[in-house]
Amino acid sequence: MSDTTQTHSSEGATTEIDEPAGTVVEETVTATDEGLPDESSPEAAGDAPASEQDIIDEGDAAADYIEELLDIADIDGDIDIDARGGRAYISVSATAESNLRLLSKPDTVAAVQELTRLAVQNRTGRFSRLILDIGGSRDARATELAALVDHAITRLEGGAASASLPPMSSYERKVVHDIVAERGYTSESEGEGRDRHTVIRAS
Repeated sequence: MSDTTQTHSSEGATTEIDEPAGTVVEETVTATDEGLPDESSPEAAGDAPASEQDIIDEGDAAADYIEELLDIADIDGDIDIDARGGRAYISVSATAESNLRLLSKPDTVAAVQELTRLAVQNRTGRFSRLILDIGGSRDARATELAALVDHAITRLEGGAASASLPPMSSYERKVVHDIVAERGYTSESEGEGRDRHTVIRAS
């Protein structure tokens, strides 16, 4: 069984980098414009930007879908809904004794997120960009991204002109941009659709 609570708030050199998960990427010198939409943006789907009420409706629809999924799988979890930055954020948490860990692996979270987006789109008629966190999976991924950024910065300090990270979703690229800025470096995105990725350079 699951409980749902809801909150809303406004808002060169070429070398290789080994990602913590084992992905190998290549450093290149590139130039780009951050404004291009990717496959997860409303512009790519042909929709107008979602209103605050649209985001709230997405969150409610997503929570209903996930709650039913948890009940079917007999998994305990509490569902929190947040609306910020033009997205609905859905977090599923539970006590240490819960079997929620069965759904918290990165690949599983990504699959459930896509299924949830489809369910929301079917209900609302709008393309959804919601973000799903299960059992702290987003925090774990942010830690992996920070390690990847630090590894890239090590290459830059070794003389590389720039470092390209693997393709990521717009949400993960935003996380990377924030981490890079905290480290005192600059970053921008290059490519389109599923090939869109982040390029890091010295300030």
